[in-house]
Amino acid sequence: MGAISDAISPSTKPKRLINLLRGWPNTSLLPTHLIDRASHKVLTNKGTAYPGMLYGADPGDPRLRKSLAAWLGEFYKPPDPIPEERITITGGASQNLACLLQVFTDPVFTRNVWIISPSYFLAFRIFDDSGFHHKLRAVPEDDEGIDIEFLKRNIKESEDKAKSDGNDSPHLKPKRPWGKIFRHVIYAVPTFSNPSSKTMTLRRREELVRVAREFDALIITDDVYDFLQWPASLTPQDLFLGKTILPRIVDIDRYLDGGAERIGADGFGNAASNGSFSKICGPGLRTGWIEGTKKMAHGVSQVGSSRSGGAPSQLTATFVAETLDNGDLQRFVFDVLQPAYCRRYQKILAAINRELVPLGIRLPQADRDVVGGYFIWLTLPKPVKGAVVALRAEATENLIVARGELFEVPGDTEYAHFEHDLRLCFAWEEEEALVEGIERLAKVIRALKDELEGSSGQTMQPATGEGEKDFW
Repeated sequence: MGAISDAISPSTKPKRLINLLRGWPNTSLLPTHLIDRASHKVLTNKGTAYPGMLYGADPGDPRLRKSLAAWLGEFYKPPDPIPEERITITGGASQNLACLLQVFTDPVFTRNVWIISPSYFLAFRIFDDSGFHHKLRAVPEDDEGIDIEFLKRNIKESEDKAKSDGNDSPHLKPKRPWGKIFRHVIYAVPTFSNPSSKTMTLRRREELVRVAREFDALIITDDVYDFLQWPASLTPQDLFLGKTILPRIVDIDRYLDGGAERIGADGFGNAASNGSFSKICGPGLRTGWIEGTKKMAHGVSQVGSSRSGGAPSQLTATFVAETLDNGDLQRFVFDVLQPAYCRRYQKILAAINRELVPLGIRLPQADRDVVGGYFIWLTLPKPVKGAVVALRAEATENLIVARGELFEVPGDTEYAHFEHDLRLCFAWEEEEALVEGIERLAKVIRALKDELEGSSGQTMQPATGEGEKDFW
């Protein structure tokens, strides 16, 4: 078997670049006109301009918290209104993940960080920075979005080991009235996951909350794609979906079996919903929110960086609050973004069905009624490797795709490895480039299949299990 580099032919790259790796919104879908109007109104009114330009309250701009609580209540439809005390404004989902780890974990006492895998790969560095490099554990997905039995079995073993080692109290973090130290952390993207595009079922969400309560775990969910949803049909009659398809895990924790603040519970709950305006308004705003119990939200507001400088994104938070108060952002999401991303999804999926499925490529959860987000996950026919496809695509077709190994949990790939997978993003490139990108990808995979079948004398089949010989 030759080196991977042997599989790549030299190329002068005459074709235009098509980037299906970049998880950014297309610039045509940025609501610059809304931010322009909102910022002008905020900055020309001393009553909003001065608070926006000064240090903010620890929990964030009160107007945004109130407006956001109302919108989330309308979209997620919990049994009761969402009090603004359940929300703290953050610098976005990534920044808040770091804050949650600072307030609610101890790198010694906290046994493990359990990451549903494949996972958002840029989160790994955040866990690493908080001292969990050697404590990251992969939890594989099943058809319902998480292998709950795998998690229960392994988290029990982790807890037993900690007890046998005498690891029974926080080592590095002092006791604080606004925080607590959880024994475990579970990280997930339960709806339209990055990267697998799967949606966790209601049953699995409820089971996950019960596991978290049993083992004193904090579930941190990136709920950043929830508003970007549409019917899965390639010819939907109605593109508008104004409410969620499933309750968030934080909502389940709020109500299940007496709720997060039931008698005997400590009031912090076991779930934190990480929200962000990055996918629906623009990542440059660096503005998001955390929703949880009142004690959870308050704990995040007390992290040292916020106590020092006030809530992050104070000025842009006032702009976003203006767009929510007048209804501009809500209309933009439902009238512009949902239809636009639906069209992009339809185009790329039609091309995948036409060009890639006949080559043996598989997609997860193909029977869903509602889809969304930014990404599509592809499983290649064995023995074709995603890394080779990605390298060959860039070298010969000037096409960039993400190989599956990028999304493996570092140091724990025994039960969750993705060398035969790819992630594609349909948010960044123009619509016509999405179709051309799939055609180029099909050309690469077809050539690799021909080479591999020629060398082995066998016809390849879609991956159904382990043990097949790997050629690349």
